[in-house]
Amino acid sequence: MANFDASRMLSFDLETTSANPREARIVTSALVRIDGSEVTSNETLADPGIEIPEEAAKVHGITTEKARAEGRDHDEVLHETVEAIKKGWDDGLVLVVFNAPYDLTVLRQLTGDFTVTGPVYDPLVIDRAKDRYRKGKRNLTAMCDHYGVRIDNAHEATADATAAARVAWMQVRKHFPELSQMDTGELMEYQAVEYYKMQEERRRYFESNGRDASDVLPGWPMLG
Repeated sequence: MANFDASRMLSFDLETTSANPREARIVTSALVRIDGSEVTSNETLADPGIEIPEEAAKVHGITTEKARAEGRDHDEVLHETVEAIKKGWDDGLVLVVFNAPYDLTVLRQLTGDFTVTGPVYDPLVIDRAKDRYRKGKRNLTAMCDHYGVRIDNAHEATADATAAARVAWMQVRKHFPELSQMDTGELMEYQAVEYYKMQEERRRYFESNGRDASDVLPGWPMLG
C-alpha cells in the first residue's frame, strides 16, 4: 500500500436532519477533491423527504421549505455521493472525514450495504490520539483555530469539508509528519485502535459515574 499523501485527498461532509447517524437523512452532501494543485468541489442540496427539525435547521441553516423547493431527490444524492467516494478510492485518493463514524454510518444506514473499501483519514481521531490531554473543545471550528487554518462558514458542507482537508494537511505536513511514513493500511489500523481505546476509556468513565454508556460504541470508521 502507498503512504498517505496529503496532496491527494477527497474530503467529505454531510449536513443532515439528525445528530443520530442511525436516523439521519441527507440535507447537503459535499465532496472536495484535492489532487496535487487541482482542487474541485461539489455540493448538492437534497430533499430529505421528511421534516427537517428546527434544531438541525439552526445548525446548517436549511429549512424544510428550502429543501423541498430547491433540493434534489434524496436517493439520487445518496447514490451520487457513494459513487463519488468509490471513484475517489479507485483513483487512489484518501477519504478525509472529520468524525468519520458519524458520516460513514449515515451512508451505511441509508444504503444498507455501504462498505469502506479504501483509506479513510479522520482529523478528529488523529488530533485526539496525538494530543490527547489538550484542554478545550475539539469541534471543527476549534481545531481550525488550533492548527491555524481557515474555516469559511462553519456547518456549511463544502466549507466544513475544505476545512477538514486543511486540518489534515497541517497534521501530516507540520505537526505529525510521522503519519506520512505510514502506509494507508497502517494508518487505518492506527486510527481504529486509538478510537477503540478512547471509547473504552470513555465508557469506563461513564459507568464509574453511574451514567448510561450504551451510546459509547467502539466502531471506526463506522459504528458497529
